[in-house]
Amino acid sequence: MQNEIINRVAQSQLKTIDLEDFYPNGERVFLDIKDWLFEGFVLREKEFRTTIASHDWSQYQDKYVAVDCTTDAIIPGWAYMLISTKLQPYARKVVQGNLEVIETSLYQSIIEDLDVSEFKDKPVIIKGCGNKPVPQNAYLWITIKLLPVAKSVMYGEACSSVPLYKKV
Repeated sequence: MQNEIINRVAQSQLKTIDLEDFYPNGERVFLDIKDWLFEGFVLREKEFRTTIASHDWSQYQDKYVAVDCTTDAIIPGWAYMLISTKLQPYARKVVQGNLEVIETSLYQSIIEDLDVSEFKDKPVIIKGCGNKPVPQNAYLWITIKLLPVAKSVMYGEACSSVPLYKKV
């Protein structure tokens, strides 16, 4: 058959990385401590410690928790540290910041531990655009991780990729 359609992408050594495949399952929770402050702005240590002691920390079981204050209050570092001592037995991970910070932290750990040996001397496409909240930093980190091993690195889809790097 002379007119047979050949899928050259399927036959190539091209490898695709979809960062959504590494998305850790689990509920993300934002813990805003503004309600634990006097008038939402002043941390009074005695009252703060009382609130922390009476809070139900078990509700954070197996959750990813971001802790921060949404008012312009100045929160001393020890306050977040104290909260982390209460969350540690329950939460999967705790960060100081918003939900984007937790996603960034999760992906940083995942990419640091990722074995990229299967991409040695192969062209690699980092898939973009998805449905899960993959932080922008994750795309930078995976690119940097691939540079020493990959033959080339692209972004997008096989049919419309943007070249980023090619080993010389």
